Amino acid sequence: MGILDGKAAVVTGAGRGIGAGHAKWLAKEGAAVVVNDVDLEEAQKTVGIINKEIGKAVANNDPIDTTEGAKKIVDQCVSEFGKIDAMVANAGILRDRTFLNMSDQEMRDVFDVHVLGTFHTCQAAARQMREQGNGGVLITTTSGAHHGNFGQTNYSGAKGWIASMTYTMAMELARYGIRAIAVSPSGSTRMSATALAPGGSPAEGANFTDPELNGMQVAWLCSDEANWITGQVFGTGSDRFFIMQQPMYTYGVVKPGGVQVADLQQHAERFFKGKLENFGLPKQPYPYYDGVKVQPPRK
Repeated sequence: MGILDGKAAVVTGAGRGIGAGHAKWLAKEGAAVVVNDVDLEEAQKTVGIINKEIGKAVANNDPIDTTEGAKKIVDQCVSEFGKIDAMVANAGILRDRTFLNMSDQEMRDVFDVHVLGTFHTCQAAARQMREQGNGGVLITTTSGAHHGNFGQTNYSGAKGWIASMTYTMAMELARYGIRAIAVSPSGSTRMSATALAPGGSPAEGANFTDPELNGMQVAWLCSDEANWITGQVFGTGSDRFFIMQQPMYTYGVVKPGGVQVADLQQHAERFFKGKLENFGLPKQPYPYYDGVKVQPPRK
């Protein structure tokens, strides 16, 4: 007996890594799973493992970034398993390059997979869930990179978009019994291997983190036991399960009639110096209180 017995789910980008872990854990807890991946051969490998060792799954390689492709994925889940209870929008790619050098295509490639892929698959699933009338759950995938990460204007921007989209989906879909939750997973994958340190050099020395350890928490979030959770972001995997604090206003000034330029000239330093947010994924101490200045060219 598993906590997902009788459930049917789709996991995108499930041929390898984190997505494969999601699919395996969903199946281990009793769900029948559609394993979607752009690489059909990899999707079939995951399906083979699930069907031989764990539970029940089928492969799919329809595109996630179009209305038609997403609907085909959901339709396959319904035709194979009778319904859909969970959509786990996990698929992702990287096209890392610094902001000044990033191309239009590199921006579009990441936007299409992450943002449009999440939008279309979750919309197709939610429409089917509404028709079924029994609720469901949408699991989206954000990242700590949406706080800012060197060389990832496209990726970090897409992940911030997904987090904000998840909050809104949770608000709009609650009346249909549909929950929306984002996870910020961790794991050593082909994508994480390209990460850059704050100065732009390759990040080195990171310990291996099993990418499949995220799937345990995702399986629980998809279960009826978690039906009280929606509109949240959770950091998963790597021995953790943390709530990510959402953006909010913290400290500032108020003046009837509006805060004028002269007010800021007089008071901004006194009110805000020492209180600016540390930004970027590493959250290093704010380094620019003496000014943001042109640096000598790197040799």
